[in-house]
Formats: sequence, C-alpha cells, structure tokens
Amino acid sequence: MSLSDPEEVRGHLLGAAAAGHPLTYSELLERLGHPFSRPRMRAVCKTLAAVDEAAEAAGEPELAVLVVRQSDGLPGQGWWTGNWERHRFTGEWTGPEARALVDRLQRAAFRYWARG
Repeated sequence: MSLSDPEEVRGHLLGAAAAGHPLTYSELLERLGHPFSRPRMRAVCKTLAAVDEAAEAAGEPELAVLVVRQSDGLPGQGWWTGNWERHRFTGEWTGPEARALVDRLQRAAFRYWARG
C-alpha cells in the first residue's frame, strides 16, 4: 500500500472520522502496511496535506487533524506549520489552547462523517 496515495489515506481517515476517533501516526502507517519510521511518517504527512486540500475544495472538514502523536494525542509539527495561518493559531503546539483547537476540528470531522 502506498504512503503517497491520497485516496487510500483518505479512506482510512474517513473510517476514523465515522468511528469518532483519531488515529496515531503508527496506526495509520500500520493500516497502510508499513511499520513506523520517521521517514515514512514524513512521507505520509505530505499525503495528508493533499487529502486536506481535496477536502477543502469539496467543502468538507479537514481530516489530517485526525492523525495524532501517541504521546499527547495532538498532531505533529508538520500539521501545525501547515495550518496555523488557516486557523489563525499563534499559540503553542501543545497545551490547552492547542488541545481546544484540535478537539474542535476533530469534532467537526466526526459530526460531518457520522451523518454519511
């Protein structure tokens, strides 16, 4: 399975959204048939950006926010650097403000895809 196939990655994220729970980077990589490694994680992050671009074009909530670190349940640095401007977020990438933003965005995805 390909780390760079946006449709395949999107399928796993839609399943997570419909189930109402995020995936860790390790879980997503495992579902794609790969063990966790930092290079693979970086490769899948590029694909996550493409998934979100397509979602935005279709008027759907973003999905990449559903992929989180196991340690704290928040997206990694790549998500924050790619999205801070869109969300006008200038706080720390950890802590209560970050958690509040991520929770809000995840809830939007869960609600949207639970309807389907």
